Amino acid sequence: MSPSRNDDETTPACPVCGNPFTPVRRQRYCGPACRQAAWRARHNQPAAATITVPHTRRRRDGTVYGCPDCEQRYLGEQWCPDCQRPCRRIDIGGLCPHCEEPVAISDLIDQHVPSSTPGPRTRQNQAPMKLEGVGVQGVLTDHRHATGEPAV
Repeated sequence: MSPSRNDDETTPACPVCGNPFTPVRRQRYCGPACRQAAWRARHNQPAAATITVPHTRRRRDGTVYGCPDCEQRYLGEQWCPDCQRPCRRIDIGGLCPHCEEPVAISDLIDQHVPSSTPGPRTRQNQAPMKLEGVGVQGVLTDHRHATGEPAV
């Protein structure tokens, strides 16, 4: 058996832990643990920012329903407890800040449309409805005028 030709070669040290090892082929690290630690050090990514998802509201909670028998309105309840019957969906809405009764947005918007319009409105001759500066809260405060309550 002939002696090794690389007599002056030393065993390399592992770049992670520093321990000397005998490399096999192109081996750079002493073992799988050091290889994995080196990969993690090279690919170190900062911790992802915690994303807080806002609490979602169900569509049903903001919907006004009406009983077809007793004509009672409910906010978010699809079943009439008095008649034991299912309710119809009227529209989205909320509670009136003055009387605490469920009010649909469509009821409030309909009162802002001028009643002196000649003939039925079609898409061709329909004027755009202007509700400048009237938000949902502003519309809900106008509910008292439709019910005949005095303005404050």
